[in-house]
Amino acid sequence: MISHTSFKHGWYYHYRIHDDKAANLTNGFISLKDYLYKVFKNCPNDYFDKGPRGSALKFKLPLGIKQEVGHEVSMLTKYGLEVNDERFSSNHSKVQMFMLEHDHKTIAIEVPLWAECSEIDHFKDVFRCEEPLTGHIDVLRIEDGKIWIWDYKPNARLEEYAATQTYFYALMLSKRTGIPLENFMCGYFDSAYAFMFKPEKNVIKVNKKLI
Repeated sequence: MISHTSFKHGWYYHYRIHDDKAANLTNGFISLKDYLYKVFKNCPNDYFDKGPRGSALKFKLPLGIKQEVGHEVSMLTKYGLEVNDERFSSNHSKVQMFMLEHDHKTIAIEVPLWAECSEIDHFKDVFRCEEPLTGHIDVLRIEDGKIWIWDYKPNARLEEYAATQTYFYALMLSKRTGIPLENFMCGYFDSAYAFMFKPEKNVIKVNKKLI
């Protein structure tokens, strides 16, 4: 029911897909399903050894973030931390595995992503290199016809750059699947708060504040 592999991308990332949910929920996004399974064997692992990481980006973008208390993903986080308390040592694993196994909208966790220099506008200006941008999506969900990219942050209210991270995850997954960015939603969350936004094109503006 769950397909699994581990990627050594600096440290180990345990990539998992819930096969039944992936089959049932990706009907409108066939290229997403194809990517999720192809990456098991066709992930360019050397890309992850160098170059910028989405989780390490330290600048803000104008993204129109909305905050919600008691969101569904926050409730799932509470349950995951309780139910998997003794099963896993990492809070990330406790939350991710609970959502993959019990949330009917979560289809995959720790999804590897990359984008090459030519695929993102102003890449060299923003990242100051030509090596690919890489990352891993904590939780991938499908809801109301949208692909949701979620990142678990234990103290979400204190995060300054989590929105930038998830924005680039959406951009990378759009590039890898060919699915337009308008079909994506992004967010980050903890057990109390969720922060959400719709990723838009042309928000990467090169200026001194950004780079």
